[in-house]
Amino acid sequence: MARVKEVTAESIREWERISAHSHITGLGLDGLRAKPVADGMVGQIEAREAAGLVVRLIKQGKFGGRAVLLVGPPGSGKTAIANAIAKELGKDVPFVQLAASEIFSTDIRKTEFLTQTLRKAIGARIHEIRKVYEGVVKELEIEKAPHPYNPYQQIPIGAKIKIATKDESKTLKVDQSFAIQIYQQGIETGDIVQIDPELGRIVKLGKSEEAMKEKGYDITRERILPVPSGEVLKEKEFVYPVTLHSLDVAFARESGSDIFSLFFGGRESKEIEPEIRQQVDEYIKELVQQGKCELLPGVVFIDEVSMLDIETFAFLNRAMEQELCPILIFATNRGITTVRGTDIVSPHGIPLDLLDRLLIINTRPYTKDEIKKILEIRAEKEKIKIEKEALEYLTQIGEKTSLRHAIQLLAPAYEVAKENKRERISVEDIKFVEERFVDVKRSVEYMKSLEEKFLK
Repeated sequence: MARVKEVTAESIREWERISAHSHITGLGLDGLRAKPVADGMVGQIEAREAAGLVVRLIKQGKFGGRAVLLVGPPGSGKTAIANAIAKELGKDVPFVQLAASEIFSTDIRKTEFLTQTLRKAIGARIHEIRKVYEGVVKELEIEKAPHPYNPYQQIPIGAKIKIATKDESKTLKVDQSFAIQIYQQGIETGDIVQIDPELGRIVKLGKSEEAMKEKGYDITRERILPVPSGEVLKEKEFVYPVTLHSLDVAFARESGSDIFSLFFGGRESKEIEPEIRQQVDEYIKELVQQGKCELLPGVVFIDEVSMLDIETFAFLNRAMEQELCPILIFATNRGITTVRGTDIVSPHGIPLDLLDRLLIINTRPYTKDEIKKILEIRAEKEKIKIEKEALEYLTQIGEKTSLRHAIQLLAPAYEVAKENKRERISVEDIKFVEERFVDVKRSVEYMKSLEEKFLK
């Protein structure tokens, strides 16, 4: 089984991408009452309060065998509420989002795709107590010898390292594998390290505060840490957040013994056998009983739910009754429509036996003031400055067309403002991009004006 390693102290600059719901941090509730504007959420008071009740039921373990259906027009915050529910459930809780049409565009069976999706949304926080050496490096000697194939090149064959805390110190002699890791990570005196003898690894956690003072650096990429206290050899708890699907994949790789894997080192099928999943479930249950693991049921958000067919609905209906099942949240903007794969006409295109299990939450169109506030939040999140008059004009566009269209105009308008050597978006910048990026209504009207030239 693949081992989970701690992240080293090396700083990595991540590529920042502002998604449509990056600003959402929760439902913005005070108890069970929704604040007008909070946690990135604006308006939708009744829907957010209903979602808050759902979160409370989930946390109390009283939501088994149920699901949520969000119903409302496009751009009314259905996905935002689903994201907020996941955030309210806590850290490390998985959130899996997909459109119903994705189920029909994969190269595996629909039921297998759904099973993998459901298990991706069930997290597990595994706790493990390990004995490790931890402290600041006081002395370091690396033993070297000529390379067996190149006598002019020296390679590390061992090392002697003295590690100290505020209370004690120990001198350790380590073999070649540790010496190579010391060499590769550039570990030197003054570094705070952690040595796991069982896993055979050494990790550089950062620089000690004393070492940084001696070097006199004002700015450094190194992580500065205080010298640990207590004993050098100590028991430390490690927490590994995983999902059931990631464990399924790991177990499947270990048990891969078919002809294909013997020759090519991998499993030919992308599907995972039921026996593998049963092994994972038993492994997790054993850890839970020992107090070494806690389960984190996540959220699966399925948009365009009316696109699902009768077979998929039957599978999800049965999955909701199982012991290990994430929270299912569906969303739709359809009213009365046909259940795909049948001639049955049903509300929202969902079979009645599944509809009876759903708590339905309605979302409504945003008001002018709510559109303005959402645009302000998005501009702040994307680090865009905009004049008051331009914000008012963009709000009018959002009210006349759609909120999504108004948000889409923010980024290009800011580029136009920068091209014109302005720090803030002006009304002229908004009008410039409005003429070049048309909304759906204007696009349809344009095509209608050209209908006579098309073949019929």
